[in-house]
Amino acid sequence: MHDIAANRFAVRTAGMEASEIRALFAVASRPEVVSLAGGMPNLAALPLAALSQQVAQLVAEDGLTALQYASAHGLPPLREQICAVMALEGVTARPEEVVVTVGSQMGIDLLTRLLCDPGDVVMAEGPSYVGALGSFAAYQAQVVHVPMDGHGLVPEGLRAALRRARAAGQRVKMLYTIPNFHNPAGVTLAVERRTEILEICRAHGVLVVEDNPYGLLGFDGATYPALRSTDPDNVVYLGSFSKTFASGLRVGWVLAPDEVREKLVLAMESATLCPPTLNQMIVSRYLAAHDWQGQIAVFREIYRERRDAMLDALERYLPPECTWTVPDGGFYVWVTVPEGVDTRAMLPRAVAAGVAYASGSGFYTDKSGGRQMRLSYCYPTPERIREGVRRLAGVVEAERGPGLSTGSPAPVERTPAASGGELRYVRS
Repeated sequence: MHDIAANRFAVRTAGMEASEIRALFAVASRPEVVSLAGGMPNLAALPLAALSQQVAQLVAEDGLTALQYASAHGLPPLREQICAVMALEGVTARPEEVVVTVGSQMGIDLLTRLLCDPGDVVMAEGPSYVGALGSFAAYQAQVVHVPMDGHGLVPEGLRAALRRARAAGQRVKMLYTIPNFHNPAGVTLAVERRTEILEICRAHGVLVVEDNPYGLLGFDGATYPALRSTDPDNVVYLGSFSKTFASGLRVGWVLAPDEVREKLVLAMESATLCPPTLNQMIVSRYLAAHDWQGQIAVFREIYRERRDAMLDALERYLPPECTWTVPDGGFYVWVTVPEGVDTRAMLPRAVAAGVAYASGSGFYTDKSGGRQMRLSYCYPTPERIREGVRRLAGVVEAERGPGLSTGSPAPVERTPAASGGELRYVRS
């Protein structure tokens, strides 16, 4: 019976497995557990009363349109507004170049389906976003991780990876990168590296897929130039309203070169026929009727406060051998624990102690990253963050073994790792 069931599935399903992040949600939702695991936006700051009136008015006035099928390309007014959003990062685009998707995750999945045959190579930072790794595995693409440091993707590491792939006869289809406030690493690609990385990819005939859900959430209010703004012919840009408005609406988009966009619309039709019209219209009316840039500024301040609470707690409670990145935007801190501690094996004991995190192994295709963990500060209150880190520190101390605890270290300065070095910050 087992063999009969197994033979019903396509060969490509062998690479599909449950995300470690997904498995955490049920546990982390328990009220006694401080969840530093999931990247859920903090929606309490949204103008919910005004939004509820707006949605009711939308259905009353335009329900026959909002509740009907629409184009797989996306509603024209929303695509025009998306162009205005991307303009904040230097991207020049026309509405017809934008394809609206059901979250940017759908964009990743459809692009992989369109671009990658089984065995093709996708270059991606090491570590990388777990949702993208799942899509690559589902379509039997091989992921080659490119090293990062405190300044993002290392150009020489990319060159070396491409040379090795060429020598091995592998076909590299794309570089998947999260340049701003990286998930999970929390670092940002240095501006001076961006042009170099684009030149490397163009020289090797490799398409760049720029995933940028956090780009407007820099804590100083500044934005970085999108890779797409420099090289529109070789960069596919993925955007989302999940982090800057409402994740539950699942509205994202893809800005792609013409030949990719035409295939993408066909793939959208086969996958979902069209993205939900009601959700698109809600987003469009929100952008038209609300001070959405002011709302993003509110989110930035909320997340900055939580980032600061996280960093303060890490300094206060974690053992001195621990290091971590210092994000200047986004949702995440990437922590390296002492030698001999395995964050995946430690996770059940952490949950039992009332704190959850995402172990580092889920962000690598080869399950490396055993000494790393991703801590998310976007959702819990500052007080909960401090308590969660305190609980986590106790678990890490216990994992190190008896006689190794040194108590809470005094505050120390951290400096970025040298270019080309390990992805970590070090005590000085």
